[in-house]
Amino acid sequence: MEYLKISCEFERHETRASLDAEIQPLLDACIEATNSAYAPYSSFHVGAAVLLETGIIIQGNNQENAAFPSGLCAERVAIFYAGANYPGVRIIAIALTARSLNYTQGEPVTPCGGCRQSLLEYELNQQSDIPIYMISPSGAVVVSKSIKQLLPLYFEHSGKF
Repeated sequence: MEYLKISCEFERHETRASLDAEIQPLLDACIEATNSAYAPYSSFHVGAAVLLETGIIIQGNNQENAAFPSGLCAERVAIFYAGANYPGVRIIAIALTARSLNYTQGEPVTPCGGCRQSLLEYELNQQSDIPIYMISPSGAVVVSKSIKQLLPLYFEHSGKF
């Protein structure tokens, strides 16, 4: 038997001010996206933003539905829109944040498992890392340099059937 160890590395910034200026509009866009989330059941408003190589920023937010789990997470709303409307355009970065109407949230949220796999599909297809910026309501930011860091034992389509 062999034991394997998996480790993941992340950057933590106490404020977003320490991040590059060109990433600031992406962070603003994901925060703004929480305002139009449809979350009548959870009161948990999630916003995501995807920065394309063309400079276009796509926003997405969570869309809940009474027929749970028919809703969709903010990350998938944004990345699927980007993929449908800008096929083949490289994704530079993704930002994600959330705010609750019911409780004080301290740490940044991370994508759920389904979103991690969905985001990873785009990273694998474009054959380059996609950094993800996860912002807390207090302004702290956790950065993963790659979606693979969030899902180290990922499922990968081999291209063979």
